[in-house]
Amino acid sequence: MAERIEQRLEDRVPELEQLERPGALRSLIPPSRRAVLRKASALEYKIQRRALRKEDFINYIQYEINLLELIKKRRARIGYSFKKDEIEHSILHRVHSLFNRATGKWKEDVQLWLSHVAFCKQWNSKHQLSKVFSCMLAIHPNKPALWIMAAKWEMETQLSSESARHLFLRALRFHPECPKLYQEYFRMELMHAEKQRKEKKEFEQAKMDLGELNYSEEILNGEMARIIYRDAAQKIKGVEFHLAVLAIAKLFDFTQDLQKEILESLQTKYADDPLTWDYMARRELELRSLQSTEHTTKQMKVSEMTQREERCCAVFEEAVRAVPKEDMWKCYITFCLERCNRKTNSEELKQKRLERTLSVFHKAHESSLLPEALYKQWLQLLLESNIFEKAAEVAEAATKRFSLSVEMWQMRLQVLIQQKSDDVTQCFEEAVKHVKAKGALPLWTLWVEWSEGRNSPEDTEALYQRSLRATTPAESVTVKEKYLDWTYRNGGYKKVKRVFTRLCENRPFSLHFFRKMIQIEKEQESCKMLHLREYYERALREFGSTDSDLWLDYIKEELSHPQGKPENCGSIHWRAMKMLQGDLVEDFISKYTLLQTGHL
Repeated sequence: MAERIEQRLEDRVPELEQLERPGALRSLIPPSRRAVLRKASALEYKIQRRALRKEDFINYIQYEINLLELIKKRRARIGYSFKKDEIEHSILHRVHSLFNRATGKWKEDVQLWLSHVAFCKQWNSKHQLSKVFSCMLAIHPNKPALWIMAAKWEMETQLSSESARHLFLRALRFHPECPKLYQEYFRMELMHAEKQRKEKKEFEQAKMDLGELNYSEEILNGEMARIIYRDAAQKIKGVEFHLAVLAIAKLFDFTQDLQKEILESLQTKYADDPLTWDYMARRELELRSLQSTEHTTKQMKVSEMTQREERCCAVFEEAVRAVPKEDMWKCYITFCLERCNRKTNSEELKQKRLERTLSVFHKAHESSLLPEALYKQWLQLLLESNIFEKAAEVAEAATKRFSLSVEMWQMRLQVLIQQKSDDVTQCFEEAVKHVKAKGALPLWTLWVEWSEGRNSPEDTEALYQRSLRATTPAESVTVKEKYLDWTYRNGGYKKVKRVFTRLCENRPFSLHFFRKMIQIEKEQESCKMLHLREYYERALREFGSTDSDLWLDYIKEELSHPQGKPENCGSIHWRAMKMLQGDLVEDFISKYTLLQTGHL
């Protein structure tokens, strides 16, 4: 092993000699030959031992890359471009060798392969990158994204549509039903056709003899892409794929016939799919009027946009009659909301969009096909538009339809609270009757927060106690924290102390609950260490095994409080070491050491 390492270090000598030559090269890199060899020797020993670690290879590769980057920056700064074969090329060769060893050892690590790919691209190692892609795809043929990456490189960087096509065909043998592969293959063939069309046009404009160059009309018109689409359409089901290839086809100006075929297939096979109707409706936005676009006024533009949107809505209206489903209404409402949120200087258009959107919401509600999530958007729109009475009606209707939904009740209550309605308490009572105890915390939280600002302290306290009984043990933790905080703000120190003692009778607790009580005690003029010890001890019984900072704060308190006993710190430290679990012990020791030295 030592001989091999010595040989590798000797191989570095020529490049280091070039770096240390007098003149321009000397300033390329500041470290001396000895420093570089010492670092390289340490890295080499790590990758030559029996128990190899991936991190050692990564560190070595990163060191070499940093060296390359440094040389590159120095070359740019002093304008020196000679001796690249003796310097950079030998480092590049070494990095590729390290990557090859690493990927050979840890073949399953895709990120390692991708790092090698990125390095090859950065340093323009095209020949090496071709080999990397070949090896990577042989080991990871089950990952379509890697096939697409390799094919794109062949097409866009190597300008080889034939190699890209070959890769896509190989990929499809492994993944015969992968939509993304077909989409990218489809795109590639259209790009190839576009490239050939441009070449032919340039030759014709230059009046050059095409000679043996044969530009097939079928390829120029995108027939290869059509074949790919037809093959894919037989294997891949779902409207999403058709819409994806249609969007790709629309990027090319010679695919009108192909687009027409895809659209006809879409309407034939998926006539009852909401996404088909959604596409057909939105398509109306792209169709401009036949009127001349010259000398158009602002009012004419608004009028044209209104007409386009009305044509869209006409298609959507037909759609909800033909496909009366929640998803269809969702597509319609989403379109209306998108248009409603678009900025416009025309108040008339803005008002029409709002009225249309509210009308569609109402129709969906009347059909009992409005999804729960969209009720919230309906309410938000009504409140933003200051239509409060209608908002209250909608909120009530939403809770009738989704009576078990906490979110629906929350929305209704927030509307009533905002309107300062007299029915808030009645609505809260109705809500907690319908909703199960598990998950009802948001309702109780909203209720007590509303009560704090509206009802008497006695009523609010009674509500807090009721919420503790009504919520699940896990959710009651939050109620305890809020109850403690409210009691201190409204009842003072003596009362919060009594409430704290009473709340401690029933688990579970949160760490914040105890820390809040500790903070309250520390805010008192006559802060007593005896009380602080009680609160810390209670907290440590619950969280002493999982929170090292709690022990440290306890020790700090004993050291800093006028009534503290520093002699207790040893006992607290010993208990902490016994109770803390896993890595928390080391964390505690390091922080305790800093505390002793005065750095914490």
